[in-house]
Amino acid sequence: QVQLVESGGGLVQAGGSLRLSCAASGRTFSLVGMGWYRQAPGKEREFVATINWSAGSTTYADSVKGRFTISRDNARKMMYLQMNSLKPEDTAIYYCNLVKSEGRRLDYWGQGTQVTVSS
Repeated sequence: QVQLVESGGGLVQAGGSLRLSCAASGRTFSLVGMGWYRQAPGKEREFVATINWSAGSTTYADSVKGRFTISRDNARKMMYLQMNSLKPEDTAIYYCNLVKSEGRRLDYWGQGTQVTVSS
């Protein structure tokens, strides 16, 4: 099994910053990549950013490009999301995602951490 634990959420004013962390443990072999997704009240979960575990290449949703930065620490099996210039529309529960490849794609999810941006 894979365990993912997010931390770093909270309440911040618009224009402020937060840094989310995700710790991965357990059977993380065959790890391909990790990412952040978010779900706002009444909306579907949406992609925020992903990072390829070996190459370190990244992708971002258009809504966060230039404001958010995803990174990882391979040795510690940690992933981060630095969020700057936060907007009220960034308010959501942020979920950590881990993808493994064992002949098929396997997705694992954390419990989520709440980010609230006040105007």
